[in-house]
Amino acid sequence: MSKGELGKTAQALVAGDKGLLAMDESTPTCNKRFAAAGIPQTLEMRRAYRDMIVTAPGLGDCINGAILVDETIRQQTKAGMPFARALQDAGILAGIKVDAGAKEMAGHPGEKITEGLDDLRDRLSEYAKMGARFAKWRAVIAINDGIPSEGCIDANALQLALYAALCQEAGLVPIVEPEVLMDGDHSMARCAEVTERVQRAVFHHLYLQRVSLEEMILKPNMVLPGLECPQQESAEETADATIQCLLRAVPAAVPGIAFLSGGQSGELASARLNAMNVRFRSRLPWAVAFSYARAIQEPALEIWNGKDENVPAAQKALVHRARCNKAARRGEYSSAMEKEMA
Repeated sequence: MSKGELGKTAQALVAGDKGLLAMDESTPTCNKRFAAAGIPQTLEMRRAYRDMIVTAPGLGDCINGAILVDETIRQQTKAGMPFARALQDAGILAGIKVDAGAKEMAGHPGEKITEGLDDLRDRLSEYAKMGARFAKWRAVIAINDGIPSEGCIDANALQLALYAALCQEAGLVPIVEPEVLMDGDHSMARCAEVTERVQRAVFHHLYLQRVSLEEMILKPNMVLPGLECPQQESAEETADATIQCLLRAVPAAVPGIAFLSGGQSGELASARLNAMNVRFRSRLPWAVAFSYARAIQEPALEIWNGKDENVPAAQKALVHRARCNKAARRGEYSSAMEKEMA
């Protein structure tokens, strides 16, 4: 794919007040959620679940791209169509998660490094032939006493940059995801300080690896207090802290920022995204969108519960959450939308 086409794909991923759907849970993570819901943890159940998502009527009205995993991109819908093709027919670009997960980092207790670069060039070439148009790599940064260390931040930033360069070489738009985790009791100010350090390191390495910023998407965390912090700021305060942080660290050349939900409830993730667009949309150099997983899927999973007869109701709940986030991109989301669904 030409450089010009990569830029067009990056723009398309955040166009039209839509966002991304992260349906890229690893097999252990998906099985864990199935077990909690009493759903059999089998290959066929995972395929049926993702079939329910991809074939949801109207999903393409709110979603520009869907991130798959290796298992899913090799599977077919119930109608016998490859998932990447089914997404394409719904007007949704297919993407693929390509990292091999975060592992314990040697010499850095409590910190992790994401692996998966060894055979990435070959895998990216294969995924492109299977219909993927973009890829995703996630790094995780924990906040605790004495961490994150500069060594952990720098190593993960370098891995993200090397991944992004390989993506662009293969004709895929890289989704660059450095996630500062919500776990812990740290304050919003501490999250802001760490997030800015992480973003600055990431873009330093992207520059060194000659990654074209116009042909990538950033998928960051919002600036939030830890889940155990007694002070939980409002959506407006979250918006102010998050945008201030990113304006300091993210170049204007980046086409879009697609926030991860990171364990937030669907309602909170929508409300906080909405506040950002209400307060800052007209003044930002990049599109402010979403790339949510559980914050869109969770109600649908609970309704579906592994039963075919529940598919229509589950799909309705899925598309509702996607529409809430499309409204949030416009600054038009409100709690009244949740009451309408109820």
